[in-house]
Amino acid sequence: MAEAEAATRARARGGRRARQALRSAPQFDMLPGLERNLPLCEPMSEEQIRRIDDASMAILEEVGCVFRDPIALADWRRAGADVRGDRVHLDRGLVRDLIATIPERFTYLARDPAKSVALGGRSAIFVPMTGAPYLRDLEDRRRLPTLEDLAMFHKLAHMAPALHSSAHHIVEPMDIPVSHRHLHITYSSIRHSDKTFMGMTTSPKNAEDVLDMAAILFGADTLERQPVITGNCNGNSPLVWDETMLGAMRAFCRRNQPVLCSPFVLGGANTPASMVPTVVQLNAEALAGLAYTQVIRKGCPAVYGHYLATVSMASGAPMAGTPEISLMNFMIGQMARFYGVPWRTSNTLGGAKVLDAQAGYESAATLSAVLHAGANYIWHSAGWNEAGMHCSVAKFMVDAEQCAMGHRMASGLRWDDFDEALAAVRDVGPGGHYLGHPHTQANFQRAFFMPKLFDNNAVEQWQAEGAIETPERALRLARKWLGDYEAPPLDEAIDEALKDYIARRSREIPAVDELNQQH
Repeated sequence: MAEAEAATRARARGGRRARQALRSAPQFDMLPGLERNLPLCEPMSEEQIRRIDDASMAILEEVGCVFRDPIALADWRRAGADVRGDRVHLDRGLVRDLIATIPERFTYLARDPAKSVALGGRSAIFVPMTGAPYLRDLEDRRRLPTLEDLAMFHKLAHMAPALHSSAHHIVEPMDIPVSHRHLHITYSSIRHSDKTFMGMTTSPKNAEDVLDMAAILFGADTLERQPVITGNCNGNSPLVWDETMLGAMRAFCRRNQPVLCSPFVLGGANTPASMVPTVVQLNAEALAGLAYTQVIRKGCPAVYGHYLATVSMASGAPMAGTPEISLMNFMIGQMARFYGVPWRTSNTLGGAKVLDAQAGYESAATLSAVLHAGANYIWHSAGWNEAGMHCSVAKFMVDAEQCAMGHRMASGLRWDDFDEALAAVRDVGPGGHYLGHPHTQANFQRAFFMPKLFDNNAVEQWQAEGAIETPERALRLARKWLGDYEAPPLDEAIDEALKDYIARRSREIPAVDELNQQH
């Protein structure tokens, strides 16, 4: 009897240790693309949606949209638009016919096919931030980034389960000449992760270089058949599309790769100081860009995009996490679904200078809103702070975990173990507990999300363990992840071809310093 009791106690200890080990073990497997199973938040009635649509179409017809690009103007003339100088007046029938050819859903092929993700409808992906000229590093120091820092963020994006992309220039590598950066940024995205990634659109030729590198990686024929990379083209609000963005848009669309058509909206500064009219203008700008993608190549994938901030009427500074931003995201989601196109938004934005309560509240408010708005391409999902001026390693880690929590919430309710769990109620009965029940042991890992970066222990235990606050806990986890990182395999011939391409184009493209000397 004593031996049996001892064996039972040993098994119980082993079970607890095993469960603790499972909870603490790093999990780097990418979560599948989010399939949203929550109701949408839709504040507008059908009549109000049509009112927004009618007002946007009237702007395109009567005010017009400037296309500062002779090729685009010629394209629009051939398409039947009313072109007056550089201002294009678009008939609503023409716009509707063009955007009707945009696919409502498509799938990104990743370098690891198991990490391919669908986009559109209920399907969504989380993508880290890009474009930061500074970072807060592993010691939480604010400084200029290097190519090594960019590689660090690409590694963290690769390991973060809820991030579905390595993006592109999460931070700007200031140790690389500006004219060569797009080459090294693209290679870093490819080399350090096998998830889908983004492509630079800083010039038409840079976009072509990026697409050439994608063709080396996947094969030119693959690009013709399936999206593998994403470009972003920002409109200049109010109502302007410029030559650089339009040229990059043509490069992507001609090779059947999707672009995000993203008006750059600072509500109250380059839009009316009123929420609903701001969405009308943004919608008109996005529709003009989306329609042009189909002039370039009918049927190519495209995404209704926007960058959306409101401006402080006291200081002129952009703000994040405000109620108006949430409401406009709800509205934009309704408009994108009205047109039957996937849409992009921005996520976990913060204006704080460090990872503090402001950063947390702003980011959480935005994350909740974009999930309930039904966004598809959820960009800037990790690291954004100081209005995008820096990417914080600590915030990157916390945001990535918040996206995992958002993924769990937006996936909705699980009913697959309903009968087994109710049977456990009968087994345990009044006054018992469920910790040792077979149903608990089979489901404890997935039953309730267990954050690694938030401390829920008693204050005495927290103090005994060093009273570590969230930013330092996040930095320690980032260091641990980087120590555990393993580069995903990349075919040696493809790797050499990519390096050869970078070397050749670097010889052909003058470095910025050389250009400055010439002028």
